[in-house]
Amino acid sequence: MEAVPVGENDTMPGVRVLQAAVALDGDGAVIAQARDLAADFLARVQADHGIPVSQRAMHVTQLVVSELVTNAIKYAPGPVLLNVRIADDTVEVAVWDSDPVLPVARAADVGRVGQHGLEIVMAVCQSFEAQREPVGKRITARVALLDDPGGAVAGRRPL
Repeated sequence: MEAVPVGENDTMPGVRVLQAAVALDGDGAVIAQARDLAADFLARVQADHGIPVSQRAMHVTQLVVSELVTNAIKYAPGPVLLNVRIADDTVEVAVWDSDPVLPVARAADVGRVGQHGLEIVMAVCQSFEAQREPVGKRITARVALLDDPGGAVAGRRPL
């Protein structure tokens, strides 16, 4: 697993993009590596570029990475691509896998054991989208870097 740190923006040459990307292949051990990559990336963003990242953003990003990578490893054959980048005032987590079937959040069921990951991700993120790609799908979730200055927790934006 090798991270790709700061790079050039493909759509806007000359504009630097803060991102880390990695291809993951294997068992559940890569899930912890993916979480560590996200945490290290956000720590570097803060230390090297002076971009503030709240503790909540750090923890929520690791949770989102863990849930999305877990689902991709569990349900899709082959490698999984993880991209974590700064996009305006959010950290954007994108996970690609080879399965074209889009995930669907299940109805709440207090008796159900497990399979709550997508519900959790959708509850803690500012935005969530799933889209088919020419091969497979890409799931993208955005987490606010900072909490509201008034002290409110920054979560999903009202529609």
